[in-house]
Order: sequence, then structure tokens, then C-alpha cells
Amino acid sequence: MRLLSPNRPRWEIAAVSAVVSLALTFAAAAQSRSSEAQMSANAAPETASGSYLAARHASVQRDAGAAAAYFRAALRVDPKNNELLERTFVSVLAEGNIEEAARLADRVLQANRNDRVARLVVGVRALKQRQYAPARQNFAQSIRGPVTDLVAAMLNAWAFYGAGDVKSAVETLDKLVGPDWYGLFKDLHTGLILDAGGNRKEAVKRFERAYKLDNGALRVVQAYGSVLSRLGQKDEALKVFDVFDKALPRHPLIVTDIQAINRGEKLVPLVETAQAGAAEALYGLGAALGRRGGEDLGLVYLQLALYLAPQNAMALLSLADIFEGIKKPELAIRTYERVPAQSPLRRNADIQQAINLDTVERTEEAKARLQRLVTEHPDDFEALIALGNILRARKSYADCADIYGRVIAQIQRPTRANWTTFYFRGICYERAKKWSAAEADLKKALELYPDQPHALNYLGYSWIDQGINLDDGMAMIRRAVEQRPDDGYIVDSLGWAYYRLGNYEEAVKHLERAIELKPEDPTINDHLGDVYWRVGRTLEAEFQWSHARDLKPEPDELKKIEEKLRSGLPAETSTTADQSKKPKNGG
Repeated sequence: MRLLSPNRPRWEIAAVSAVVSLALTFAAAAQSRSSEAQMSANAAPETASGSYLAARHASVQRDAGAAAAYFRAALRVDPKNNELLERTFVSVLAEGNIEEAARLADRVLQANRNDRVARLVVGVRALKQRQYAPARQNFAQSIRGPVTDLVAAMLNAWAFYGAGDVKSAVETLDKLVGPDWYGLFKDLHTGLILDAGGNRKEAVKRFERAYKLDNGALRVVQAYGSVLSRLGQKDEALKVFDVFDKALPRHPLIVTDIQAINRGEKLVPLVETAQAGAAEALYGLGAALGRRGGEDLGLVYLQLALYLAPQNAMALLSLADIFEGIKKPELAIRTYERVPAQSPLRRNADIQQAINLDTVERTEEAKARLQRLVTEHPDDFEALIALGNILRARKSYADCADIYGRVIAQIQRPTRANWTTFYFRGICYERAKKWSAAEADLKKALELYPDQPHALNYLGYSWIDQGINLDDGMAMIRRAVEQRPDDGYIVDSLGWAYYRLGNYEEAVKHLERAIELKPEDPTINDHLGDVYWRVGRTLEAEFQWSHARDLKPEPDELKKIEEKLRSGLPAETSTTADQSKKPKNGG
């Protein structure tokens, strides 16, 4: 269960261009002062240059830890090289070693007092140390653009709050002028400051304004419901949470708050210190940037947020989400481990950690973790589905059908949101050669979500592959292609269906299109080789089969491809292809 974007805040869309350009600015911050040739000339001939090249390679691979280690090594050899210093600073910052990054930032500012990233980091360090005046001075010099202006204003406001000046904190945010999407952040953080300062009546007005801007923003919902509960407005607080729960059912933080209110408890403020408030500001923007293509800047903000509030579970989940997005599952695993055991989000961290463990081929650990969660909470939908998905991907089809069945048994009134569970169980049944059960589940998936392209594709192709319901099956696949004309797997299904029906000319047309869309898929190359052979293009058929062989198909498919390369296709199978081939994008 992903928790980061129940309803994407409306302001994000308006901020996309600012996000992308600013992310690029931060990503390039260590590259702007001097040329690589100058750096190489200044560095020691072998050790520094070798470390530098290794660091650059690690940076391209988005491995901040390795990049930081190599840049440190090069900087020790050439400590006066400013470009090398800046690159080391940015890598260390991305790695999350904020204390070291702050020390490097001090050195960067000696060479360039206007470096905005360094000013931000030094300011955050000062705020953490409760040195609020220096913090504000540095934040004021870190601005230049819509996102950085907003960050500086929020951090300045929290620095004023930390110094005991709530009035100046509120004024700082009130006088900030910018794009419309500023409004949500301004109202939320002004409300948080007023609430932390004990002025609940004014705080609730600000939260109400933010809530009207976006009633699907998790932190707005939490803050608004929290202050309503402390004002004795229990029913109003529960209404706020109920609206959110309908949009994203069973979010752990919302469930926890509802349970506390129903026990007669009053919820605590979302933040109570300047450090926690500043961390919340950095987390809010960092998470949003990570979702909108600004991973580099989002990562920096989240690392700074966790420097201020190391146990902020939402910031940890957001950081892990970015690591997943940039294909760094090992970093995601380590980040999920940091989520506090007492947090309501710990279970979700365990589920996501298991998914990443499977990604790095630690599948037994992943299954054991999920089995433990399921044993502790047999009705844990998310853990069951994650376990089912791993078993399905690992071709344990009978087991995954049982797991999905446990989920389905708990669904009293299936809705459209449940179509995937029936669809995946249908796949597991079909692969386990239990066709009648598979067909029933695939039909149920389409009943819940009519015209869903993947379900149409799977059921339609399965019928054609078995030589039944041919007209209905072909119509289903065509509807799937109409919806997903650029999905190579679905287009492949249409071409292969034509092949199975003996219409080779149509099969060639669609399979060639599928190859354009998915040139590196072994099954599609194999299919195209088969149809080329049937239309007499034997040299092209052998080329496609050779290519399919080299693309590492499944072992059983590899044997069949190698046999075709030796002997071609036998004439008697001109209208009956291998029964084991199944529609793509299903398992």
C-alpha cells in the first residue's frame, strides 16, 4: 500500500516547470564553476584523476554513497580545487551525511558566498542548533525561484517560532507572494505555527482554508482533524477523516487518529517544535518533488528533513520511494529499516521493504517478512497481496492463487478497486492449469471493471489460444488494443491471435508493430519469427529466432527456439501454435 499520494495535491501540477528546472539547478550545482580539464590539470596525476572519474561514473549511476567516497578521496589529494569541493559537497549532501555536508558548505561559502545550496544547508544546521538568527540570515540568501522562495519563507517562519516570535513567524508567511499553489503551504504552516503556539482558534481557521484548497492532502487532514479534536469538535474531526478515508481507505495514520478520537482522546499537534516544523516543510516539498520528476532536489530536501527529525516516518517513506524510483532498491531497504517500530507506518515499511528484498533476489527473506506480517494480522490485505505478487512473479502459481483467495474471501462487496485481485488470481489459476476457475476470475475482473484492457487481453487471448469463443476473444483483444495502442504486449497478443487463426498477413502487420514497441522482448521476437516462416520469409524468421534466443527467454522457451533454428516449423502446425504461449503483460 503506497501512502505518499492519496490524492495528488492540485498545486503540484502548477509547479511542475519550477520543480524540474530547480531540480536540474541543484543537480548541476557542483558542475558550474570550472572545466573538467582544469580540474584534471590541478589534480594529482593518478590517484585524484582516478578517484574523480570513478566518482563521475557513480554520479551518473545515481550512487551518491560511492560518488561521495570517491570525491572525498580526490579532494584529499587536491583540497584547494573549488570544483572538486562543490562536487564532494553535493554528493555528501545527497548521501544524507548532513553534518559533513555542512562543514563542506562552510568551505564552499568561503569561495562563493552566494552558493544557494550551501546557504540552505548551513541555515538548516543553525536551526537544528537553535541558532535562529544565523539560520534566518542564511535562508534569506538561499532564495531564487518559486520553490526556493517558498522553502526559505517556511524555514524562516519556523526559525522565528523557535525564537519565540510567533507574530513574526505568521507575518513572514502572510506577506509571501507567489503562485497560487503557495496557498496550501502558507495556510498549513501558518496553522501549524499557531497551533504549536497554543492559538487553536486562529489555527483552525488556517487549516480550514488549506482543507478547502485540497481535502485530499494528508498532512492538512491530520492537522485540521487534530485541532478540531482539541477544540472539542469530535464529530467535525471525524467528518474530516471520513472524507479522506473514502478516498484512500485504511491509511494507517488516519485509522490511528480515528481510533484515538473514538476512545475519547484528543489528538496532539502535528508538530510542536521549530525543528519538527521545519522538517515538515522540507518533507512536504521533498515528497512532492520526488513524485513530479524532481528526484535530485526532492532527495536533498528529504535528507535535510531527516537531519532535523530523524524519526519522521513519512519523510523516510518518501525518501525510500525516491530510491525505488531511481532503481536503488538496496538504499530503499536500508531507509525502510529506519522507520520507527512504534510508528503506525512500520507495517507499510515492512511490506515495501519485502518488495525491494525480492527485487534484489532476496526472495526468501521477502516471503518470510510478509508471512510474519500475515501471521500477526491474518486480515492484512496489503501484506497478502504483496506476498501473492511475489509468488506469482516467481511462478509459484498454486500458492499465489491461494494467497489471493484469502484476500478475496475477506471482500464482502467487491468493487472496481478489487478487479486486480481477481485478475491476478485468474492468472495464477490459468498458469496452474485450472482453466474453469481462471475463466471465472477473469470474467469477474471484467464485471468489476468493464473494458479493462489487460483483463480483456488475457481472457480474449486465452479463448483464442484454446480455439473457443473465437469471435468474442478477437473482439476483446481489439478493444484492448484500441485503449492501449502503444502497449507492445497487447499489440503482440493481437498479432499472435491472428497467427493462431491462420491470418498470417494480419499477424505480420501487428507483430511488426509490437516489435517496434518492445524490440527487446524475446517472446515477441519469437512470435514474429514464427509468422515470417509461415509467409515464406525464412531468412527473416531465422534472424528473429536468433534474436529471441539471445534475449534470454525462459528455459523451456529457449529449447523450442533452438529447435526452430535447427529445423524450422513443421508444416502440420501451420494453424496450431505452441499451446504453452500465453498473453503477455499478465504475469
